[in-house]
Amino acid sequence: MADKEALDKKYPTKRGFIGNAAKFFFLLYTSVVINIKCINRQNFPKQNPYVIASNHQSYPDGVWIAKYLPRGHFKKMCCLAGADLETDHGRIGRLIMKVGRAIAVDRYGNPVRGLIKAKKEVEKGDICLVFPEGTRSATGEIGELKDGACYLAIKANVPLVPVFISGAYQVWPRQSKKMKPFKGFMKRKKMRIIVGEPIYGKDFDNDAHKMTAHLQNWMQDMYNKYFDPEKCEI
Repeated sequence: MADKEALDKKYPTKRGFIGNAAKFFFLLYTSVVINIKCINRQNFPKQNPYVIASNHQSYPDGVWIAKYLPRGHFKKMCCLAGADLETDHGRIGRLIMKVGRAIAVDRYGNPVRGLIKAKKEVEKGDICLVFPEGTRSATGEIGELKDGACYLAIKANVPLVPVFISGAYQVWPRQSKKMKPFKGFMKRKKMRIIVGEPIYGKDFDNDAHKMTAHLQNWMQDMYNKYFDPEKCEI
């Protein structure tokens, strides 16, 4: 019981002034140095709550997605994040936890506690961002998706919005300690955030495995078409 109460008090992580300021200045900076656009932004529901499931190519993926949420939705956004982000990734990890209002999950053990906490937040009206791959891609390719995002959407009875981030790997790959926004002298790299139509658990018999399989296919299709936005007309 004590552990449960501690979890409820600690998460979602408090965003506060630091988290809001970091989000504002980061988006201001990247809007200047990166050619970034959102495709099908209208697919985000006008009313919360809902779950967002995105591929994961770089540290700030969640912040870039938040940029295009409907007005007022960022305030209600939280995310699932690996517990090691707090302990093993220095200041940037702790800052990401703040900006994302993160709920920590044990990515190497049992994630159930984090999912239960996230479900409660969604049922209270929050939006929850989940990266079903569980970690940033080492190659930019789509990894095997876990069922957590679909499980959360089904249990909370809310829509799941699939999102594909294109170009973030080229801008800030996992192997790099900093962003690489330029592809030549002052020539900005392209990034695109593609928002799919919401999907619903009832269309998959409320089976998280079936829903995740559909999501995996959608992500792979987006990857095949749009992995390198420099080569695509988007």
